[in-house]
Formats: sequence, structure tokens, C-alpha cells
Amino acid sequence: MAKVVIFGQRDYAEQALYYLTHDSPHEVVAFSVTADQCESDTAFGLPLAPFEEVQDRFPPDDHHFLVPMSGRSMNHLRERFYLAAKEKGYPFISYISSKAITCHNEIGENCFILENTNIQPFVRIGNNVIIWCHNHIGHHSTIEDHVWIGSSVIISGRCTIGSHSYLSSKTLIEANLHLAQGTLTGSTSYLKKNTEPWTIHTGNPATPRKVSSKDFDFL
Repeated sequence: MAKVVIFGQRDYAEQALYYLTHDSPHEVVAFSVTADQCESDTAFGLPLAPFEEVQDRFPPDDHHFLVPMSGRSMNHLRERFYLAAKEKGYPFISYISSKAITCHNEIGENCFILENTNIQPFVRIGNNVIIWCHNHIGHHSTIEDHVWIGSSVIISGRCTIGSHSYLSSKTLIEANLHLAQGTLTGSTSYLKKNTEPWTIHTGNPATPRKVSSKDFDFL
């Protein structure tokens, strides 16, 4: 069991508290956000510590961290605080729902994998990856670091999902594809071809948009 500090004070943080409390051996002991975002001394009934001084109140020697933030700015915002907490010396937990199906997969740190996700044999998942519910990740696929996967996404076998990609809900990806770094898919997109870095793909079959995913921001 680990004592865990969660980064955040809004919906994603509250969901992480629920899952860790009801479906993990870990104990959430505090939340943390930057000092300018601290709205009170507590969040969801637990201490809320400014990130700038969290290591003084909850030392990394006996606390773990979880940064379950959204995919905003193509996952760069979550990456920023994940790396900042790592620099403070924190180890990280990963949460994998007891209702997810896994097959002795290699799964990195600071991952958040929700219920009814099916991860087939020989899938590898990197660090700082968020996988929402009801997904299928086919055999021998690789999910690189700093990726967000929405609900009801199907990734067929032997695919690679490049770092900082964002797969919107109900995306379908054919087998053996390589989605380059920073690929963004629209909801219900059907990808049949490899992608170029920092591109947006929508439709069935999916086609690239003219705007770069680097210029696309969302909640």
C-alpha cells in the first residue's frame, strides 16, 4: 500500500480519489495544485498543498504521486507536472481497474486505466498514459509515453501509438498501423493509414486536416 498525493482539485482528481479508495490498496492522503490555483486548504475533505512546497508537507521518501490530468495541449500539460513531480523525487503509482482485462503487460508509471478495457497479450504501455473505459488494445501493440485514449477506442493488433497522441472516443485503428507523435483523432474516426507527426485525422475513412494538432487546444 502506498500513501498517495493526487495532483488536481477538480473532476479528474475526484474520480482518481474514488477509484483509488474503492478499488486499490492505496491511501489518498492529499491533493496538490500550484499555489495560484489553491482555492482553499482542502479538497474533497483532504489537505490541499501548493505544489511548490508539497515535498515539505508530504515527503517523497514515504509518499507516491499520481497526476491523472486530461489530455489538454496534446498531453503536454500533464507531462509537465508528471516530470516536475519526478524532479522532486516522487515515485508514482499506476491505477489499473480491477475490471480491466490485462495479460501480464508491461505498464509504465503514472498510468490511469479504467474499467472494461481489454489489453491483449504482448501490449506495452509507456509512462503517463490515460486510458478511459471500454477500450480494446490489440496484441503486440505499443502505446508510447504521454498518450490519452478516450472511451470505446479499438486499436487492432501490432499498432504503435506515438507519444503525445490523443485518440478521441470511438476511434477505430486498423492492424499494423503506426500513429506518429502527436496524432489527434476525431470521435468515430476510422484510421486505415499511418499518420504524420502532429496531424489531426477525422472521418471514415479518416483524412488529415490542414491544421496541426500543436495548434489545437481543448479541455
